[in-house]
Amino acid sequence: MDFLTQEQIISILSAYGIRIIGALLIFFIGKKAASWLSKLFIKVVGKTSLDETTASFLSSAVYMVLLLLIILAALGTLGVETTSFIALLGAMGLAIGMALKDSFSSIGAGLLIVFFKPFKVKDLIEAAGVVGYVEAINIFSVVLKTTDNKQIIIPNSKIVTNNIINYSAKSIRRVDLVFGISYEDDLKKAKKILEEIALSTPKILKEPSPLVAVLSLSSNSVDFAFRVWVKNNDYWDIYFAINEAVKLRFDEEKITIPYPQITVSNK
Repeated sequence: MDFLTQEQIISILSAYGIRIIGALLIFFIGKKAASWLSKLFIKVVGKTSLDETTASFLSSAVYMVLLLLIILAALGTLGVETTSFIALLGAMGLAIGMALKDSFSSIGAGLLIVFFKPFKVKDLIEAAGVVGYVEAINIFSVVLKTTDNKQIIIPNSKIVTNNIINYSAKSIRRVDLVFGISYEDDLKKAKKILEEIALSTPKILKEPSPLVAVLSLSSNSVDFAFRVWVKNNDYWDIYFAINEAVKLRFDEEKITIPYPQITVSNK
């Protein structure tokens, strides 16, 4: 068996070493360039009439296409015949399609999101059991930021196959609260207090008009429905402010907020 000489080994390592280094440089530099170009794309289209949601999706698509071209260029530098490689991928298309069916369905779902626009970037939505602000709509997924500042990435296919609640779609929103009083308390007095709070609290809209009404006669309390309309951005401020105001006024007016009681028998 013939062994390679030292000169031959050095020659082979030199030739393929240069190719490997060149391929790695093309890949890593190209990847950074693709990322930079996709961000530049968002800035450029941001100056046009194209909305941010569509721009985000197209930027993701541009990045994926550039990354594929970079990979092909790196393989070409290694000496891989890219035309044969592409032909091989075509022959393996069915198997790849089956293996990546979820990814392909996410691409299709992403197109539906961009086309029908059930939500846009910066909207507060609930989708796939998660509530958060939309940070980006990519070719495969939607990126949400939760109200406690966690990032959640949801495949597009999971979003379009479930209910989507868009809390930002309308300019105003209704705050629904329930307050209970004891059966021994003055119902009319309690109702008047709640109406005064509804009418005097800043940021509560006069139209549609607030509603205070007896909701139910439960086992431990008489329950009032308290429903007021606010601008979307004021929802949580009013939600917390009303709860505090009602508790303070009820304490001041000696109106009891009952709690469930358990009667224990001595028998």
